[in-house]
Amino acid sequence: METENLPVTALLQYFEKIFPLNNQEREEIAKNFTERSVKRRAMILQQDDICKHFTFVVKGCFKMYVVDMGGKEHNLQFAVENDWITDLSSFYAAEPSNVYIEAMEHSVVLQIKHDDLLELYIKYHKFDRNFRIIVERKYIELQNRMLQNISLTANIRYIQFIKKNPHLANRLPGSQIASYLGITPEFLSKVKKEIAHK
Repeated sequence: METENLPVTALLQYFEKIFPLNNQEREEIAKNFTERSVKRRAMILQQDDICKHFTFVVKGCFKMYVVDMGGKEHNLQFAVENDWITDLSSFYAAEPSNVYIEAMEHSVVLQIKHDDLLELYIKYHKFDRNFRIIVERKYIELQNRMLQNISLTANIRYIQFIKKNPHLANRLPGSQIASYLGITPEFLSKVKKEIAHK
């Protein structure tokens, strides 16, 4: 493909690992997904807005978070290259979102609108299967995280986070990782020191 289609190429390569697409389906990807450049700290979703896009990260890093009544942020998810980020509840139910999605780096994404995705589901069953797998993976990720939060110590949660996401260890500030793990940055520093001593 030509240079200007590199973001679409990244998405096509992603689908090759699930259910590969034929030429017509590949053309539908290029036609229905819109490329967008997102500046660092820019929001692609605000709380109380309806999530209108399913977003594939071509380049960069995003966080999904909620703000509690005391104004404290709680990170729910990170997404980097070759990953998806969206508020599934808001996207499918067309209801106001409870979360924010913010770029942590200058990023490039591909986005598809709700109605366009549903049309792809109807016209091409392969898209229905591909996106079902994407949603299932996100559900499993969330379920595993919930189990870790109620059954593992902060030390073990941190170790597992780094093992699963080694690419994020140096990309994210400690405060962001601490928020994801549900601990304070000070406690995370203590955890790191304990692990280093061992």
